Amino acid sequence: MIWVTWRQHRPQIFVTAAFLALLGALLLGSAVEASWYVSAHARPGCPEPALSCGDLAAALARRYDAVYSVFGWMPLVAPALIGAFWGAPLLGREYERGTHRLAWTQAVPVWRWLAVKLSVLGGAVVAGGLLLSLMVSLWRPVFRSGGDSTFGNIGVFNMVGVEPAAWWLYAFALGTAAGALFRRTLPAMALVVIGVTVTMFTLFRLSDHYAEPARVELSGTVVLDDRDARLVRAAWVEPSGREIAEPPDSGCARRVDVGQSGKNAEAWQACLFGKGYRYAVYYQPPSRFWRFQWTEAGILALASAALGGLAVRRTLRRPG
Repeated sequence: MIWVTWRQHRPQIFVTAAFLALLGALLLGSAVEASWYVSAHARPGCPEPALSCGDLAAALARRYDAVYSVFGWMPLVAPALIGAFWGAPLLGREYERGTHRLAWTQAVPVWRWLAVKLSVLGGAVVAGGLLLSLMVSLWRPVFRSGGDSTFGNIGVFNMVGVEPAAWWLYAFALGTAAGALFRRTLPAMALVVIGVTVTMFTLFRLSDHYAEPARVELSGTVVLDDRDARLVRAAWVEPSGREIAEPPDSGCARRVDVGQSGKNAEAWQACLFGKGYRYAVYYQPPSRFWRFQWTEAGILALASAALGGLAVRRTLRRPG
């Protein structure tokens, strides 16, 4: 059965391997060239997350804008493609072409056919996701002085650690279940794209509740020092200690002039701090990176198991 699975699904395996190889070459080439650029243009003490290194970070951002664009879409596009081209055809194509009547009447029982397919292809999907995570983790330190972060930037967060493997497995299971339900490949593919998109944005909203956020009160600034932190919410704190969304009658004028909005906002904030106001920030510290990784991976793994069970039950109940 393993050999049959390889023969049937080797096009997807070859295309995915080629995609990872091409992406790896792109990341490796940009990292090597960026390392040379940093060593040739960096000021003493850079790259570091300091203001004196801002010019270097901006130069790297402009130089590798195309790479960042590809990277920015990867957390959503890669799982959707896995679900559409690995999961959806697994059962949808068998039903669509009628080949299930031949495959499931041989000496191999249907449950064994499903078990081998799901375990072999699911294992390959997880391995591909972990390989992608490894490549991104080796590539990002070169650009660590840039404006994004590993924990605070949700797109980067979904591309490192165990997240890619969890997302790829979830998309594969969703595609398999969709193929079993619709018995057609194209509708199953469409459901995968919609399902992955909705799930990603839903977990993004829920991620703030994976742990109780930390709280800090700032005086003199509204910017949190920790650039890796994931901001949850913020509020002004009156001198009495009561939190409010925005001071209503503080006596500080807030002008809005074209081209001067940033300076006006700073002056307004300085006035508030001078009157005893403080700025409370609720955030998730970067020390919770692995806690959030395993929490979200666990949610996706449970969803994958449920979808896989649904696909198996649907197939075993309607083998004809």
